[in-house]
Amino acid sequence: MDESEQSIRGAWTAWTRAHRLLMVAAAHAALFAVTWLMAFGLAYNFSNFGLWIGTFFLRLLPIVVVVKLAIFAARGLLRGSWRYVSMRDVLQVTFASWLGFVAIFALYYGASNLRAIGVNFNPFEGQDFPDSVFLLDFAGTIALVSGARIAVRLYHEEVQPVLEGAAPKLLILGAGNAGENVVREMNRQPVLQYRIVGFLDDDQAKWGATIHGVPVFGSIDKIREVCAEHAIDEILVAMPSATRAQVRRVIDLAQGTNLRFKTLPAIADLVAGRAQVQQIRDVDINDLLGRAPVQLDTDQVAKFIRARVVVVTGAGGSIGSEMCRQICSFRPERLLLIEQAEQNLFEIDRELRTKFPELTFVPYIADIADAGRVAAIFERERPSAVFHAAAHKHVPMMEYNPGEAVKNNVRGTMTVASVAAQHGVEKFVMISTDKAVNPTSIMGGSKRLAEMYIQALNDRVGTEFITVRFGNVLGSSGSVIPIFKDQIRRGGPVTVTHPDMVRYFMTIPEAAQLVLQSASMGHGGEIYVLDMGEPVKILDLARDLITLSGFRPGEDIEIVFTGMRPGEKLFEELSIEGEDVSRTAHPKIGIWRKKAEEWTPLVAALEHLIGEADGLSRETLRDRLKHLVPEFHLETPAAPKHHGASAAVDELPDEAAPGVAPA
Repeated sequence: MDESEQSIRGAWTAWTRAHRLLMVAAAHAALFAVTWLMAFGLAYNFSNFGLWIGTFFLRLLPIVVVVKLAIFAARGLLRGSWRYVSMRDVLQVTFASWLGFVAIFALYYGASNLRAIGVNFNPFEGQDFPDSVFLLDFAGTIALVSGARIAVRLYHEEVQPVLEGAAPKLLILGAGNAGENVVREMNRQPVLQYRIVGFLDDDQAKWGATIHGVPVFGSIDKIREVCAEHAIDEILVAMPSATRAQVRRVIDLAQGTNLRFKTLPAIADLVAGRAQVQQIRDVDINDLLGRAPVQLDTDQVAKFIRARVVVVTGAGGSIGSEMCRQICSFRPERLLLIEQAEQNLFEIDRELRTKFPELTFVPYIADIADAGRVAAIFERERPSAVFHAAAHKHVPMMEYNPGEAVKNNVRGTMTVASVAAQHGVEKFVMISTDKAVNPTSIMGGSKRLAEMYIQALNDRVGTEFITVRFGNVLGSSGSVIPIFKDQIRRGGPVTVTHPDMVRYFMTIPEAAQLVLQSASMGHGGEIYVLDMGEPVKILDLARDLITLSGFRPGEDIEIVFTGMRPGEKLFEELSIEGEDVSRTAHPKIGIWRKKAEEWTPLVAALEHLIGEADGLSRETLRDRLKHLVPEFHLETPAAPKHHGASAAVDELPDEAAPGVAPA
C-alpha cells in the first residue's frame, strides 16, 4: 500500500469515526430534549402548555442539552457500543445523569449570585417553575438513555435469523458463570445457532430458577428424562474446570441417547485469553482420559535448554513435533529439526517459524541411519543437546518388516548416539516405550536393544545418555483414536482386537513436558519411567468415542473383535512402583534400576545383528532378540487373517519414518 492509499484510508477512517460520534451525540441530544420536555410535562400534569413551553422549556433547553452532552462526553459515554450494553454501562449513565442534575441545579440556584463577581449572564433569571422538574429530568435521563441502549441490544439479541434449517436444541449442563456466559454470548450472535432449552445443575439452590429466561430443570441425573421430554439434539458441558470423573459421569448418564456432546475451552485457556467462552467445541476423548496438568520445574528445564543448540530427531512426528513446541518456549539459541519425511518436516518448520519468529530453526532432511549425513549436520551445527524421537513404532508393521525395525530403531539410534558422543554433545535423551518392558514384539525388542546400547555407551564417553520410557500418547499419528474416529465417520464397524486389551495413555503435551523434565534431571545412564496413570480398556475407549460422536454403541455403530495381532500384549507393563524402580523428586517420574551391559560383547552382537537384518526371517530375528534381551518373550499370539484397521494399534511416541496402520 502506497502513501496516497494510506492517507485516503486514514482520512476515511477519521471521517467514519467523526460521523459516528456526531450521530451518537445527536441521538443523546434528542434523548436529553425529550427527558427535559417530559419533566416539565409531568410537573405541570401535561397542562398549561402556554405557561411553560416557550418561557421555561425552550429557553433552558439548549443549556440543559449542552451541559449533559459535555458531561456524557467527558465520561466516555458517547463512544461506547450500544449493542453490547451491560450493567456497568447503566451505572455509568446513572452517574453521568447525577452529575448533570447537580450541574444544572447548581446553575439554577447559583446564577443569581454571578453579579457579585461581575458576571451579568443569568439564563435562569425570572424562571419560576417547580423544583421537581430537576428530579424528574434526572430520573428521565437515566430511564430514557439506558432504555434506548438496552433496546438496541435487545434488537440484536432477540431479532435473530435462524441458520438454514432448524437450529439444534441445546441443553446446558452447569448453571454457573460459564453457563450464564454461554447464553448471553449466544443471544448476542447475529444468527441463532442453537435453541437453548434449559440448564441442569446439581446445585439445588438453582433448581426452578431462570437465567436470561432459560429454566434450570434440576440435577444432572435428570439428563435422559429432560432430553427425551424436550427432544434435545446436543448437550453442552459448561463446566470448564470439570474433572475427568465429572465428565465421565455425564457421558455414562447419556449413553444410548444419540446426543452429540459439546464443551467449553479449558479453564486455563480461558484465563490465559487463548479462548473465549463462546468457542464451543466437541467433547474430546482427552476430556475423559486427561489428567491433572504436569507441574514442571521450569527453572531447571530452562537452565538445560536456554541459549543452547538443540537437536530433535523425528521432528515431524507426533511427539517430535510437540517436543519442538515445548523446547521453543524455553528459548534455545537454535533448534535443529531432523526428519526423514519431507512433508512432515515442512509442516513443523512452517508452524514453528510462525509461532516463534524470534527463534532460529534449521530443518534437515536426513535418515538417522545415514552416518555420513548425521555427522555432517553435527559437525556444522555443534549441538549441545539431542532429543532422539525418531523410530519405527507400529508393532504389527515391524513384525512384517523385522529387518527395518533393527536398521532404524537399533542402527539409527547407534548412529545418532555415536555421532553425538564424537561431537561433544552434552546430553542425549532417547525416547523409548513401554513395549521395551519385557518385550514380546520385534518393535519392543529393538527399542530395548537401543536402550541397552546408549546405557552402555554412557559409561565410555563424556556425553550424558538418558532414556525416557512411556506408553501410548493420545492422538499420535496412526494411533487408536484417529483410527476409531475414521471408522465411526464411515459408519463402522469399530474394530477392537480383544475385549480385555488395556493400554496406558497420556496426552502428547504431557509426554513432551515430562521428557523435558527427565532430561533436565538426568546425569547419564538413567532409564526414566513416566507415571502413565490408570490403564484404559480399549473396548471402553471405543464405546466412549461412539457415544461422544452421537451414536449408540452396538446399535448405530457395531464393535467387532478381530483377534490379537503379532507381537501384541493384553496388558502393557509400565509402572513407577516396584522393587526395580526408584523414586525421583518429581512425583510422575521414576528410575528403572538396571545395570549397564558389557560394552564389547554388546556392540559385537548388535553389529552382527544389523549386518544380517535384511536376510533374517521374523522367527529367526525373534530368536536372536531372545538371546540378546533376556526378558524377551517368544510366545505371542498367532497372526490373524487380514481384518482391517485394528483398534489396539500400538503407539510408540514418535517416529522418523512412520509405519502405516493396516487399512
